[in-house]
Amino acid sequence: MVRIALKVEYHGKPFAGWQRQAEQPSVQGAIEDALARLEPGPHTIAAAGRTDAGVHGLAQVAHCDLQKDWDPFRLSEALNHHLKPLPVAIVDAARVAPDWHARFSATERRYLFRLLMRRAPATHLAGLVWRINRPLDAGAMQAAADHLVGHHDFTTFRSSICQSASPVKTLDELRVEPVDTLWGPEIHFHVRARSFLHNQVRSFVGTLERVGAGAWTPDEVRAALRARSRAACGPVSPPQGLYLAGVGYPEDPFA
Repeated sequence: MVRIALKVEYHGKPFAGWQRQAEQPSVQGAIEDALARLEPGPHTIAAAGRTDAGVHGLAQVAHCDLQKDWDPFRLSEALNHHLKPLPVAIVDAARVAPDWHARFSATERRYLFRLLMRRAPATHLAGLVWRINRPLDAGAMQAAADHLVGHHDFTTFRSSICQSASPVKTLDELRVEPVDTLWGPEIHFHVRARSFLHNQVRSFVGTLERVGAGAWTPDEVRAALRARSRAACGPVSPPQGLYLAGVGYPEDPFA
């Protein structure tokens, strides 16, 4: 038995999320089906994080166990062949130790959220950004975001169906970056932590958008955090602007 780590890129629009689901398309299911074309199954792969429906992956990490001692490059090429025409790609693969785990060996997850500010509908970026038809105050959003960084009880920014044992997490980074692009001005939210609660990043972004629009003040975000109540959260942003941008490990398996 050989354990292989996979770095996976995918467009989330056609999927019900990462996790395999009965009678609904998933990224996990697509990769497991491709593996079954290479070795008799069933196959079960584990991932660093379970993204929701419509959320994208830039550098999701998963692992699989195979009977054959595959060359990682040949395995990635074979999987990409069998994944066509789905918007899923294996961008890297590497042998790892038998006890290495894509989820439990990870030390951090990094997310990117893209918000496009323009009145015209998104065409080339449809399904890849959250479009807001007005400018937002990035400085005010950063001032509000600073209240969220650190070790906190994030009950306010936690989905009611979250299965995490505790709402207490340490948020290492929440950076608000204005970016000029070919399609118009965007705001990129860079979020980093060891682990996240369900809908935590989208709850952050939706609340910070209210600050950028002038409807909330940064101090009101601090008060919402301290309320430890889901009712105190702002709107939850839609999923299409969210990307799992990277996963950190003590040693990069793809280095």
